[in-house]
Amino acid sequence: MSFALLRSHGRPALAVIERQVRALSSTLAITDISAPTSSSSAAVKPKTGENNRNYLKHSKPSFVSTSVRKYSKKTAAPERAYNSDSDSDSDDERDNTPRQRQRKERGNSEFWRRKMRTLHGVLDVNKDGVISYDDFMLLTEKFASLGHLDAKAKNEFRDIMRTTWEQQWGEITPYNLVTVEQYLTEMHHVVNDKDLKKKVHRFLPYLYKAVDKDRSGSISLNEFKLFFRCLGLTEENAAVSFAVIDKNGDGQITLDEFVKLGKDFFVSEKETHVSRMFWGPLVDH
Repeated sequence: MSFALLRSHGRPALAVIERQVRALSSTLAITDISAPTSSSSAAVKPKTGENNRNYLKHSKPSFVSTSVRKYSKKTAAPERAYNSDSDSDSDDERDNTPRQRQRKERGNSEFWRRKMRTLHGVLDVNKDGVISYDDFMLLTEKFASLGHLDAKAKNEFRDIMRTTWEQQWGEITPYNLVTVEQYLTEMHHVVNDKDLKKKVHRFLPYLYKAVDKDRSGSISLNEFKLFFRCLGLTEENAAVSFAVIDKNGDGQITLDEFVKLGKDFFVSEKETHVSRMFWGPLVDH
């Protein structure tokens, strides 16, 4: 009876179990088909790696390359600007120590300062201790009267002196007075500025023309004495200076020599340079 009961109630259960087994088997079969086997997986992995490499090749490197180009653009501009600066005369500006700046600048020696004090005394025509626009005009009148400037040359000379004053010292008033220390400071700036340095001697041809009495194109000792007389200096001073600056000893100074000596007086710091005597004997201090 028990066996009959098992048969009557066990068949449905067995049928359920069989269906579950078949369903499980079907599921496993499907899983086995969709999932690669170990051998097929080995074949797929290189393909996946290759795809990854292709992806990296076409995506990631391009991003890196773009970043590099952007970085290059950001860094290249300051580098070019720096090179451009270094190519200019701003190389000296990178020498920041006082000794380096002093070595590269003109007008830092006591000898040069003595020369500028000497010239300040010469340009102070009325001898009141300062240079004024009136001194410039008095100097023009002296060269025009004691020298040999005609009306046209005199007007040109006056215009040059007026322009020189305005560019260096500013407005024309009785109160615009230049002391010795102001003159030293200004001339230090002039000789270290390449544009201003080119103009520092532009009035010299008019001085030369005024004392070239015979219009020979060169001045003799006697004519050089006239030059010193216009400056308020003695003939003895003129004779000493002429002997020094007449390097070839021919007794004549040409216009080119005159202008070059006058310019060298401003820029040279060599104590043995012949131009040191161009404006007469140097003051002691």
